[in-house]
Amino acid sequence: MTTHTHGIPFSIDYIEISVTDLQAAKDFYGQAFGWEFTAYGDGYAGIRTPAESGGDEAGGLALVPEPKPAGGPLVLLYSDDLDACVTAVTQAGGTVVNGPYEFPGGRRFHFTDPSGNELGVWAAA
Repeated sequence: MTTHTHGIPFSIDYIEISVTDLQAAKDFYGQAFGWEFTAYGDGYAGIRTPAESGGDEAGGLALVPEPKPAGGPLVLLYSDDLDACVTAVTQAGGTVVNGPYEFPGGRRFHFTDPSGNELGVWAAA
């Protein structure tokens, strides 16, 4: 991993997503959200989202033989345009599994990526 400047004590600083096909995951997240990646061999890629600069990374994709069992923390991404995000996710090969629906803070939906990981996206309006 590259060093990064997030460094805010007790904040979520880095997240790893377990994937069964590293290239398919890079293609999906790159197409759906515009993420870029740093290759660290055949089994790992660092994630750079639009919020990272100067080589900083928000997390990584880790190649595993099978996805982790469901029930862990849910990663939520933010979008300014939830409906366009639903379209981008499905066009990139993801599957919407819940929503979009309204909640007290706005709207959100959940999707699964090509490895079966469930994530969510929310928008304020």
